[in-house]
Amino acid sequence: MVIKNIQLETVCGITSTLPDNSLPEIAFAGKSNVGKSSLINALMNRKSYARISATPGKTQTINFYNINDILYLVDLPGYGYAKVSEKEKKEWGRLIERYLHGSGQLKAVFLLIDIRHDPSANDKLMYDWIVSQGYEPIIIATKLDKIKRSQTAKQMKALKQGLALCSETKVIPFSAVTKQGRDEIWELVEKEYLNMEQEI
Repeated sequence: MVIKNIQLETVCGITSTLPDNSLPEIAFAGKSNVGKSSLINALMNRKSYARISATPGKTQTINFYNINDILYLVDLPGYGYAKVSEKEKKEWGRLIERYLHGSGQLKAVFLLIDIRHDPSANDKLMYDWIVSQGYEPIIIATKLDKIKRSQTAKQMKALKQGLALCSETKVIPFSAVTKQGRDEIWELVEKEYLNMEQEI
């Protein structure tokens, strides 16, 4: 994907009306501090278009990034951050649920998991919940550059077992530092959800 135009087109909070978009939407979910903004910036080939914060739990809105006027990358609020109140967590949960149910253009949900650690209870809950909403999440194993290459196979196995993934579920190792996995993600999006066959 050659990125020519990017626009943060819509920002939806808890009380916002979700946009009635006509372009395909690809959503990204993940625990706070899992590297979601870094991934989206890498996909957009920008250093800091999606805001990266040192404070987990900062993304409290659903952000719709228009890419080349052909699709939206949708950044969902992070989950599982302890310092956020239970009330806020529930409100974010309702916001995400409203989006998953209400979007007429949502084509795929990518779930980000930190490859360094076994999936948490919140990760498993989120995975199971997305499946229950009728989607089969594609897993992105983030922070690949923070483990030794020799550890990759072991950590990937732990991730798959921790989420109880079926053998058909796609898992893509990703590093925001080296950009490993970026082309693979775009290739998947283009072929599976945009019906595009050209090379990246």
